[in-house]
Amino acid sequence: QVQLVESGGALVQPGGSLRLSCAASGFTFSLYAMAWYRQAPGKERELVASITNGGNKNYRGAVKGRFTISRDNAKNTAYLQMNSLKPEDTAVYYCNARWTNSEYWGQGTQVTVSS
Repeated sequence: QVQLVESGGALVQPGGSLRLSCAASGFTFSLYAMAWYRQAPGKERELVASITNGGNKNYRGAVKGRFTISRDNAKNTAYLQMNSLKPEDTAVYYCNARWTNSEYWGQGTQVTVSS
């Protein structure tokens, strides 16, 4: 059974940091590109960051220099380190795994940036 389980979401003050984790099971994690998406209330889901199976990374402009995506194939886990958080980063963050025509989603974790 394929599972992507996100964790690490929380309420944090502006300027704070969080690290999200995405624990994967049920598929060959090392083959898959991993990504983090987010969806704020009333907005469409958007790609935040991605990492290929070879370790190449990409970020949306609004998070460059603040967020870092990484993966640990030995632990079947992907991470999103988020620093200098802003209120506009508030959203549900989703983990995504993709390889050829297979794609999986996690259930999401809430990140709220507010004072």
